Amino acid sequence: MQALGHITVLDLTHMLSGPYGTMLLADLGARTIKVEPPGTGEGTRKLLAESEDYARDGMGAYFLTLNRNKESVCVDLKSEAGKAVFLDLVRHADVVFDNFSAGVTERLGIDHASLSKVNPRIITCSVTGFGQTGPDRQQPAFDQVVQAMGGGMSITGMHDGPPVRSGIPVGDLGGGVFGAIGVLAALTAREQTGVGQHVDISMLDAQISLLNYMATMHLMSGLVPERIGNSHFVHVPYNTYPTSDGHIIIACIGDAFFERFLSVIDHPELRAPEFLKQPGRYAEKGRIDAIIGEELRRESSAYWLARLRQARIPCGPVNDFAHALREPQVEARDMIVEVPLKTGETVRMPGNPVKLSGVTSPAYTCPPALGEHTASVLRDVLGYDDEQVTRLREAGAVA
Repeated sequence: MQALGHITVLDLTHMLSGPYGTMLLADLGARTIKVEPPGTGEGTRKLLAESEDYARDGMGAYFLTLNRNKESVCVDLKSEAGKAVFLDLVRHADVVFDNFSAGVTERLGIDHASLSKVNPRIITCSVTGFGQTGPDRQQPAFDQVVQAMGGGMSITGMHDGPPVRSGIPVGDLGGGVFGAIGVLAALTAREQTGVGQHVDISMLDAQISLLNYMATMHLMSGLVPERIGNSHFVHVPYNTYPTSDGHIIIACIGDAFFERFLSVIDHPELRAPEFLKQPGRYAEKGRIDAIIGEELRRESSAYWLARLRQARIPCGPVNDFAHALREPQVEARDMIVEVPLKTGETVRMPGNPVKLSGVTSPAYTCPPALGEHTASVLRDVLGYDDEQVTRLREAGAVA
């Protein structure tokens, strides 16, 4: 049995932040029922769906990845009959997860205060741009907005260039990760109290949290960090360096690593006595990086990585996607998985990074067709008979 096999999640999410959070829970075994509006379904169903490169079986890469291991029911939450069906589902669920804009769940009457009257054990989670409180709570936000407001963009990029967003959508993904963590914390608390609670996740809060020790340094000193490219504000050498056929990362943290590094790059200037201690190296960071770059250009990335690893220097290639997804270590950790489609084909995509010793590796199921499980969920979970399901369908409450 998977770790969350005893948990049922009603997934009201759309786009990226919310679906990523519920994908993590589904990967860990939670029965995750995607509740979608009839007709159109969730917004990413059509995103890239017609792309020759990025779609399979009528589903784009967004939807394929984020909705594996989920079921789909179509319920019109704006109709009385549809809302009644949803409330019946809430009675049998553990978690309701959404990433609507602030205030939407209250307008629909499906906020935690309302749902807890139906099921006192229900846990609700809302991932929004700015959270449920504060002066900006009603403002819309997407990934890059919170990346910018959260400070991370200000330290990303070269010193003489503009601020740069992270290449992956850390604003959205951070909200999803913290949403999943919040749900797991609330489930644990419910074991002690017997009642559920609301989990309020702000994407901006998540970005501030990820500033971590750098935020503390600023709050202690008042100093505002600047962009320094791929170098480090303390350690030298710690940077991206060119080789004859690409780039590699070298990360010498501390004097002991630098002494070992000299067995690989035995350049006379690097053996200056003052460079054996961090302050001396940092004072000449530009010169040291230039010497290392000049030396590394003489050979390939593979040549230098082999020598650096033999000396146990932290290092790695700067991979493009093709190389990253073929790394032996990545494959050995089951981080590339095959998800089946109804056509009999499979789609390869990233696996789940959470490895639990007490459970078997997760099996992945096909992302659901729109409303594919409406009838089966209403019958099996709620006990509705065929006549009830037919009436609801004819009324447009479900599809």
